[in-house]
Amino acid sequence: MSAEPAYVDAIAPARACRNCGAPAPGEYCAACGQETRLQLPTARVFMREATGRYFSLDGRMWRTLAALLFRPGFLTREYLLGRRRRYIRPARLFLVLSLALFAAIRLFASAPIIVSDDVVVNADAAAQATAKSATKPVLKFDEGENGGDLFTVPGFTVHVDRDFNLDLTDANLPWTKDLKRRFEHFNKLNRQEKSEQVFLGVVRYGPYAMFVLMPAFALLQLLAYFGRGRRYPDRPSRYAEHLVFAAHTHAFLFLVGVLALSIPVTPVRVALAVWCVLYGFWATKKVYRGRWSGLLLRGYVVGVAYITLFALVIVGLLLVAVLVR
Repeated sequence: MSAEPAYVDAIAPARACRNCGAPAPGEYCAACGQETRLQLPTARVFMREATGRYFSLDGRMWRTLAALLFRPGFLTREYLLGRRRRYIRPARLFLVLSLALFAAIRLFASAPIIVSDDVVVNADAAAQATAKSATKPVLKFDEGENGGDLFTVPGFTVHVDRDFNLDLTDANLPWTKDLKRRFEHFNKLNRQEKSEQVFLGVVRYGPYAMFVLMPAFALLQLLAYFGRGRRYPDRPSRYAEHLVFAAHTHAFLFLVGVLALSIPVTPVRVALAVWCVLYGFWATKKVYRGRWSGLLLRGYVVGVAYITLFALVIVGLLLVAVLVR
């Protein structure tokens, strides 16, 4: 009786993927990408896979951070040209660095110390405030500062006084009664407690504000460069392309913020601030092309609109910090 041919195993049907059912003869399924290995990873492999997936410790993260910090506009151009595998994707980079920034704020920053000229403190309290002021920002109020209107919208005006007490004037809307009660609860706190509550609220809800500002910045860029595609065919024209540039720009600002907070050296912080200004114009020139005159004009318009929106978001964050405790 003849032996069975040796090539029988080679022509046997491939095993099926447990996820999608497609044939998966290799280590990964060609249809859905899931690994075909069934055994669970060890604790070491599990942690390496987790950090590699979210922080890309395989080299892409460091390559991306270096390009983001020192090569303005480079990552956006690479992404738009289709060279994406070697760098962190814009959305993930934006998310990771925004979380890193607010984590750094929580670690290296703290609520300002409120100092008033009309408050008399004893020697021990004065020495304690002086010691804290070496590492914490200090807000000092003089006798003549009586506060003013924080903002006005149709239906009511929010007024703040020198003690950080909030009050509603011209409040004619039904839901403003609950708002007044929340303000009264906040006003019972002393100055330092109010400062700490606002600071913690901004740190807590700040990341959500970034998800409003980034797409808004992309929209401003879209409006500023609308209708110039014929002269500069490689210039971003679709909103998604402007969104990539906005994500990289904000990620750069987050990275600079982390460096400024973690390196409390004045010359370094000044250099980072100057680099931010130069970086913005250089990155815009790299991505959007065109003449410097048009770039500066559009940059001024977009900057004014963005700063206005940023101020409104900050006011919103302050109110959320006061109302949600």
